[in-house]
Amino acid sequence: MTPEEVKHHIKTYVLVFVALAFLTVVTVAISYLDLSVRPAVILALIVASIKGSLVACYFMHLIDEKVTIYWTLLATVAMFMVLMFVPLGTMLNHTQM
Repeated sequence: MTPEEVKHHIKTYVLVFVALAFLTVVTVAISYLDLSVRPAVILALIVASIKGSLVACYFMHLIDEKVTIYWTLLATVAMFMVLMFVPLGTMLNHTQM
């Protein structure tokens, strides 16, 4: 690996770190907003998803992996969404009765 490649990787890691630090500040700022539960949870999940994506892509090197890894990640996200919306549907059915 050449010194230029190392500098490029270091620059990438520093930029991801700065983005994660900024998003942490955003998360704390969101907690001080006067929001009801639903918008607060949605905002928190959006910020957490972005932070998780940055960590997975750059620090876990998934951005350089093969297509199989992406399909596995996509299946995981799909199952996560199912697990999030099944209880929500159940809760909505109970509140409409």
